[in-house]
Amino acid sequence: MSDIYAGAVDRGLEGVVACTTAISSIVDTTLCFRGYTIEDLAAHSTFEETVFLLWNNRLPKPDELENFQATLGKTMNIEAAALKQLQALPTAGVHPMAWLRTACSMLALWDKEAQLDSDSARKSVAMRLTARMGTLVALFERVRQGKPYVEPKPDKSLAWNFLYMLTGKDPDPDAVKVFDVCLILHADHELNCSAFSARVTASSLSDIYSAVTSAIGALKGPLHGGANEQVMLMLKEIGSLEAAVKWVKEALEQKKKVMGFGHRVYKNGDPRAKILSQMSQMMTKKTGQPHWYEMSKMIHETVEGQKGLMPNVDFYSATVYYSLGIPIDLYTPIFAVSRVSGWLAHVFEQYGNNRIYRPRGQWTGPEGLKWVPPSDRR
Repeated sequence: MSDIYAGAVDRGLEGVVACTTAISSIVDTTLCFRGYTIEDLAAHSTFEETVFLLWNNRLPKPDELENFQATLGKTMNIEAAALKQLQALPTAGVHPMAWLRTACSMLALWDKEAQLDSDSARKSVAMRLTARMGTLVALFERVRQGKPYVEPKPDKSLAWNFLYMLTGKDPDPDAVKVFDVCLILHADHELNCSAFSARVTASSLSDIYSAVTSAIGALKGPLHGGANEQVMLMLKEIGSLEAAVKWVKEALEQKKKVMGFGHRVYKNGDPRAKILSQMSQMMTKKTGQPHWYEMSKMIHETVEGQKGLMPNVDFYSATVYYSLGIPIDLYTPIFAVSRVSGWLAHVFEQYGNNRIYRPRGQWTGPEGLKWVPPSDRR
């Protein structure tokens, strides 16, 4: 066996460093975007400013941020020809992420810059994709409800417009602020499965739409993007704080998985979960449903106390989204509304220092086999 396989690693490339990156970093319980902690950005930044930071490796000057926001606002709307085709896509019984995957790919067909490889064209495509991801998710919900498309308002933020396009009503300011923070928290997370998928596709010098569609396909998987949905379904199944005490004890005794706990990288707690916990407490109280937070907190304390497992980003984001009135099966598509910004940052970084990904596989099959005629096979 060749020496090139001496260090082969299986089981999801755990511990393997696949590339260098200056986009986001995770050290113990500290998550940083371009050197800024997630706590700092969640407290002071906006999603639009965070996108600029991820793409440009610095915070924008006031006029730059104003122009950046204006460009995003102007590109949120979907042109009539594309809108007509998107509205014709089936939604009944369709997984929202499957619809989003197809819709994202379809947008390339109306984008004259989709195949261009200049930096300016790629940035224009990235602006449109980031601006329209929320538009697509809201459109899916409107179509399946048999309701008309709600055009975004270009002078409003991406967070404001998503909630507006979803319902057709001006959203509550507190809800907009909370949702904007959620978008910041989910914007990037180092070399996660979907970001890696985007980089692998980009490494072949394929176009941005292909890279983002690859990422959406990876995010669709329940081991990556679907956990917050499962958390809310779990809480609704339990039903009440009184029932939760019994449920979680039985689940732990029977070694059942409690959704929203543990993380592949964070061993001492997910910093995003702490921020989301505070927003869950605020929003569930504001909407008259504090039991969702109280149930979550009790489950959190029990699982951490008995198993040493701490909640991840999915655990408290579930009750935050539920308090915002967002349908449960849209939680993963909303992940894409935010994470597209990080995917694109990784795509830009890959293009800027590219070598096509081509790992090797360690052979574990038989050797020395010889072909024999069908009549001699047993």
